[in-house]
Amino acid sequence: MWLKNRVFIISFLLVVSLIGFGIVWPEAFSHYTTLIHDAILSHFSWGYQIAPFSFLVFSLVLAFSKYGHIKLGKDHERPQYGYFGWFSMLFAAGMGIGLIFWGVAEPLNHFSHPPPFIQEQSGEAAQFAMRHCFFHWGLHPWAVYVLMSLCIAYFCFRRGMPPLISSCFYPLLGEKIYGVVGYGIDILAVFAVVFGIATSLGLGTMQISSGLAEVVPMVPDTTITWLIIIAVVTVLFMISTLVGLDRGIQVLSKANLLLAGLLLLFMVAVGPTTYILNVLTSTTGDYLSSLLRMSLTTHPFEGYEWTQKWTLFYWASWIAWSPFVGLFVASISRGRTIREFVLGALLIPSTLTFFWFAAFGGAAFHLQLEQGVDIAAATIGDISTALFYLVDHYPLAGILTVVAIVLLTVFFVTSADSATLVLAMLTSRGELRPSNLRKVVWGVVQSSAAAILLLAGGLEALRKMAISSALPFTLIMFLLCINLWKAVRYEYEHERQETTTG
Repeated sequence: MWLKNRVFIISFLLVVSLIGFGIVWPEAFSHYTTLIHDAILSHFSWGYQIAPFSFLVFSLVLAFSKYGHIKLGKDHERPQYGYFGWFSMLFAAGMGIGLIFWGVAEPLNHFSHPPPFIQEQSGEAAQFAMRHCFFHWGLHPWAVYVLMSLCIAYFCFRRGMPPLISSCFYPLLGEKIYGVVGYGIDILAVFAVVFGIATSLGLGTMQISSGLAEVVPMVPDTTITWLIIIAVVTVLFMISTLVGLDRGIQVLSKANLLLAGLLLLFMVAVGPTTYILNVLTSTTGDYLSSLLRMSLTTHPFEGYEWTQKWTLFYWASWIAWSPFVGLFVASISRGRTIREFVLGALLIPSTLTFFWFAAFGGAAFHLQLEQGVDIAAATIGDISTALFYLVDHYPLAGILTVVAIVLLTVFFVTSADSATLVLAMLTSRGELRPSNLRKVVWGVVQSSAAAILLLAGGLEALRKMAISSALPFTLIMFLLCINLWKAVRYEYEHERQETTTG
């Protein structure tokens, strides 16, 4: 029993011990997470900055290389899901809650509090804000997800190995992946997933609470409300998890993408359409022309603190999420070629993200800069209210607020649902259909982690844990590049040699 479940037992005990520490000694928990967070940023900021850019370059090189035709599965296999279902689940698992939370809040934050070399609340600050929203949510995060997903899908579906992070290390470690080293890699993955998803769930909880307070003023936006929301949504995503991937996550993801699309189209149609399209066009050009410079600068002479708070937080968050999103996206991408997978997973979600920020961020800047509504001042005290404050200035504000709350809730459910499935797989030796009991256990654990982080300091605690939990996985992901390249090169050369001989 112990040999069969050692990854589950060790990772469960470690995570629960940390959660228990946060419950019993919340001040000490906050103190030590702050110390770890500050030490990591002091010594490893450059590593976080380089990592996503490196993964983006690696993924594109691999896609356009002679290995791009290799299938993530057997040569005769076709994709399990159509493009719409595939993109829906990609988007829901990878970005969902975050876009709803930050779509208005982040541009306004950068506009009001840019780095010191940019004047606050100026046209330059607005341009900087939109460019960095595209940067933080565009190609780089999807490159992180693509690398992890590629590795898992290749070694699982092409080589027939268990869908585990440790399986991806076979070229370097060989049979050692079935021993202590392999168990250690999978335990690190569990740790990263639990606290990475807790960050997203915490953000979603805060915004759902703010939205409810807007629609139903008698509902207070307090920690008690946060805990009730987490409890209710936990029940919802556990039901979805138990229903299964095809009937649960896929159906919810498609519904959510359609709902998000309607909200986006409404904002473009009812809002300042021409202004939004100008923002989209201008920011896309600004983003693409500045991509290399943004990718490799930490502003060490001026603005380093801003980079730590925002850019490095995002890079750490995407890396912490990568085992969860990677395993999930790999499980829905069987049968696609490496080139098709890389280009689809990089370009389609990034394009939708650019439209989202241009629509909601552009509408916010139109109010701020063109109509004299100081929306930045109104929302800066509580950024979780930014979206709801924006829609108050447009027709059908009450309906839009309810739609946004429903959207947040379903994204919350699909993210937690996907993470629960992944955690159960990681701790069940890679079983594609892990037991319902194991799903329930991890569902409760990740919701508890989100609640503890919220109680320990809200948004700042979520930021610190995301950055801290991502450090070990940054090194692991660099090693994944080496493993995957060695594997596809061996396969290509081996197949070519066999063809030549035959």
